[in-house]
Amino acid sequence: MDFMTALDIGASGLKAQRANLNVISMNMANIRTTKTIEGGPYRRKSVSFESTPVYSPFDKAMDNQLNRDLQGVKVLGVTADDRPFKQVYEPHHPDANDQGYVFYPDINVVEEMTNMMQAMRGYEANVQSIQSVKRMFQKAVQIGTG
Repeated sequence: MDFMTALDIGASGLKAQRANLNVISMNMANIRTTKTIEGGPYRRKSVSFESTPVYSPFDKAMDNQLNRDLQGVKVLGVTADDRPFKQVYEPHHPDANDQGYVFYPDINVVEEMTNMMQAMRGYEANVQSIQSVKRMFQKAVQIGTG
């Protein structure tokens, strides 16, 4: 594996974790949203990841078969959760039904914070791997010029 491939793998992880953090923050921001453009309460969303081959520009140009097993990550998609909504008795709420119940998204703050911490740790790990590659490249340049 060359330096560029290692950077590409780290960059794919950064991009995927950024998308994950965006979706988690969207869930947290809409925890009390009772009405969306679609008409119902907000539905919790989650990100699906998939491993994907990573090729450096050199590998693409040379069609190198040695690096075919290197895997990065990409966002496969964002899916809406099918959990049932929480029903809360609030008869004076403008979105209450005939029985006085309001439907809220079933978003657990502790679960979302845990997911956020996990995504942040994944992001930090990818940053560290990129910084390590940069340090190795700088050392290789020093050895080559020294």
